[in-house]
Amino acid sequence: MRIVQVPNNQKREYSGLLLLADEQWDMVERYIDAGEMWAAVIDGAVVGECVVAEVGTRDGEDDGENLRVVEIMNLAVDPSRQGRGIGRALVKHVRRTYAGRYYRLRVCTGDSPLTVPFYQKCGFAIVGRVPNYFIEHYDHPIYEAGKLLTDLVMLEMDL
Repeated sequence: MRIVQVPNNQKREYSGLLLLADEQWDMVERYIDAGEMWAAVIDGAVVGECVVAEVGTRDGEDDGENLRVVEIMNLAVDPSRQGRGIGRALVKHVRRTYAGRYYRLRVCTGDSPLTVPFYQKCGFAIVGRVPNYFIEHYDHPIYEAGKLLTDLVMLEMDL
């Protein structure tokens, strides 16, 4: 597997995968142009993707480069390839790529019984919740593993 950076003018070609992780396009449009996109490629086929963007500084402090935070805005793997380490490889790539330039790596996700444990196994720890985020910001109910997503869960790790 290779992980390659997707040129800015090609990001929208990956909307199918992006919509697996964030199924409302207007929400994807909020960050797709703000960050860098990485694609996991196997035998010429894109099997996973990740959008990463700078989101500010730790606790809102403005102390230069030492406190900068980068966030995984979207991480998705083709359903036929899930469970094979592709998502974990993308997280590992992001950690390596942004270490030294950023203080922390953040990811925000739904309170899913699948997604939260995945990120915890990758080394993230829960640092906060936003109650009713998915109810208030999405135009339809979102279910994962049979569970209605309501709260946004914020996870972070030091880089």
